[in-house]
Amino acid sequence: MAKQEKFMRRALEIARESLDIPGALPYGAVVVRGDDIVGEGLNKAVTLHDPTSHGEVEAIRDACRRLATTDLSGCDLYTTAEPCSMCVATMHVTGIARLYFASGSSESAAFFAKLADVDAKWKRRMSNDDLRHQVGTELKERQMPAEQLLANEAHEIFNDYAKRFGD
Repeated sequence: MAKQEKFMRRALEIARESLDIPGALPYGAVVVRGDDIVGEGLNKAVTLHDPTSHGEVEAIRDACRRLATTDLSGCDLYTTAEPCSMCVATMHVTGIARLYFASGSSESAAFFAKLADVDAKWKRRMSNDDLRHQVGTELKERQMPAEQLLANEAHEIFNDYAKRFGD
């Protein structure tokens, strides 16, 4: 078995664990450095009441804790579904080098549609395609209104921090 398949199978095993964890969703992920899994995660957004608890983000959090760093440059991420914009942003911020995924975003959307047919609580407020559009849109053109307040005070804090801890 190719090394990539081995790591993807582990992500799928993690996703399967959701069948026995109330509120968990079948999105599993692993972060790999070289030949070693350094982080694992399962989507527990519902269980933890944490909308950021996606499998990819949890795997990245786990890897960062284990490696005592926020720099995962050179690491790869294996996940059971194409990541949403939040997960992709987290991957970029931490330096993940390559993504491997099993299911595409359209299959994930179909999965949520099936859940919503059974129980309206699963109806998503925004699809991954809509989310990608909103994230890539200029602030003033997004659906969510935004207003800047007290910028000068924030800049003072940034400057004070840079003076104290900068080079």
